[in-house]
Order: sequence, then structure tokens, then C-alpha cells
Amino acid sequence: MSSLVNRQIRLVRRPQGVPQPSHFERADAPVPDLAAGEILVRNHYLSVDPAQRGWANDEGNYSTPVPLNSPMRALAVGEVVDSRAEGFAAGDYLYGWFGWQDYCVATPAAVLRRVTEKAIPLTASLGVLGINGLTAHLAFHKLGRPRAGDIVLVSTAAGSVGSFVGQLARIAGCRAVGVTGSPEKVATAVARYGYAQAIDYRHEPDIEAAIARACPEGIDVFFDNTGGAIADAARGLMRLGGRIVQCGTAATAAWTPPPTGPRAERNVLTKRLTWSGFVIFDHLDDFAATAAKLAALIESGQLIYDEDIVEGLENAPDALTRLYTGENRGKSIISLV
Repeated sequence: MSSLVNRQIRLVRRPQGVPQPSHFERADAPVPDLAAGEILVRNHYLSVDPAQRGWANDEGNYSTPVPLNSPMRALAVGEVVDSRAEGFAAGDYLYGWFGWQDYCVATPAAVLRRVTEKAIPLTASLGVLGINGLTAHLAFHKLGRPRAGDIVLVSTAAGSVGSFVGQLARIAGCRAVGVTGSPEKVATAVARYGYAQAIDYRHEPDIEAAIARACPEGIDVFFDNTGGAIADAARGLMRLGGRIVQCGTAATAAWTPPPTGPRAERNVLTKRLTWSGFVIFDHLDDFAATAAKLAALIESGQLIYDEDIVEGLENAPDALTRLYTGENRGKSIISLV
């Protein structure tokens, strides 16, 4: 295996806030021989995710930062080329922590799930059947606890998670209202992603008033991917016994120094709110069963997904930056095939 050359995108400088292409470099490395218990995966598609900002910096995120001068931590889907690990064989397709690189020598601990769906494209394993779709389904149902007739507000409604939450809310008999960042995304959220109404926050002088107009009876479930001003506005409009699912904080570019803003505790107290944080990797045991549920919804035509696929490993850093400017149209994926 040492004759194989492995192209990698390495993190070489820590970002302060959103990573830029200048924080990464392309490098080549030999593929080492397999040791007992290891598998060699050839990556077909790489994921680009908002959480990579936290993995790249050292701002005290919930996960350990990526070491400098090493391949950028990333989820990927690929094919087993060789295996010295029990239960894995050449030709298996896997989804896991394989990094921004052509090849990965990994142990089974790096594998999040086996890809067994035959009728669904392999790229779906990075989005609707990956952590994006899994997050939407598990966070919405476990923490949001939707009931038919609920009013559900979702920030980044046209994003890689929000696009599924709107559809799942509709399937659950809820009325979904989305918040997104352009007229085009507003139209897409309503036409494709299950939203009864959507708000373009960039063109609203008073976001709280805009949400109040869209949700005149208040909000039962707030699925928040951004935090910031949108969250400040939404919390004041929650109904008694409402549930806030904190799934992301994309509106805050950096957490050092800590930002300040309105105090939320009075709303939490007087409205008896449940405000829960969700990290997908706390729910690994649910991945296989939840992916099967999502696959069934896709095959029945109830759940759709969009992908923004860019060709070439060298374009991964730029794709990550584009994610934070909202330029992507669907799940951001890097193709290596």
C-alpha cells in the first residue's frame, strides 16, 4: 500500500472565526501499510459542514481541535479497498471520519454507519442520510416533541439541516415557518422544503415583528441553527410550554471574547420553556434506525434533498468558506470520483 500517494488538505493555521482557504494547504503523503484491526478506505465524496469551524479553531469548542499540519477532520463516504479488521471487507461502503483526503487508514471506531441503501445515490449518505438528516430527525422528534397543529419556527430554513426540519414538521402535521437569508431561499423553502411561510431576515428591518406576523399565535417549537438576533427575537414569541432546540450557533463568528445580548432567563421561567442543546454524536446508537426511516421517506417521495457538489479535493477549503456566506445551494459535497 505504501506505493499509493494520498492527496490531503491539511489545516496549517488556526482561524479566528470562519476558516478561509489560506488556513489550509494541499500536501501529499504515502499510504501506510495496514496494521491488524485497520481498514483502508478510498474516499468517494467528502462532506463540508458548519461544525468544521469549531473543529479547526481552539475556542473551547465541545470537540478537540484538529492538530495543525494534519488532514482536516471531515466526514466522508468511501469504499473499503483493503481490510485487516473483522467484519469489514473490500467493496463495503462506509460513512465515517475519513478526512479531507483521497485515502484513509482507519479503525472501526471511525465508522459511523455502513451504507447499505441500493436505490439512493451514495452522496445522500453525507446529507439526508448523514449527520444533517439524522440531526434534523433526531433533534426535532427527541427534543422538539412535535404535536399535530404545532407552530414550528426554523432558522437557516433552506440549509443542510433546516431543509429537512421543514419537511419533517409538515409530515408531523405542524405548520412550519422558516427564516433564511435571500429571496431565492425563501422561495425554495416554501416550494420545496415544506414551509408554509418563510422570512428573509436580511431584508427585514424588524425581525421580531416579521416573525410575529408569520406566527401570530406564537411558537411551539423553535429549531435554532443560528442563535444571535434571530434567536433573541424568537424566544420572546414562544408559547407556554414551548420547546427550543439549540442545534447550532452560526450567527456568532467567534466566542472569544464571549458575546453579550438580551437575557433569556425570564422568558424561560415565565413561559415554562424547555431549552435543549443537541449534539448529533451523542446519539450514535440511533443512526442506523433513523437512517432507515429517512430512506423510507425518500423512497416514498415524502422527503426530498438538494446537493451542491463541487469537483476536486483542492476546492474543499473554498467550499467551507462559501458555506458561511450562504452561497451553497443544498448539502455541500466534494466529489473525488
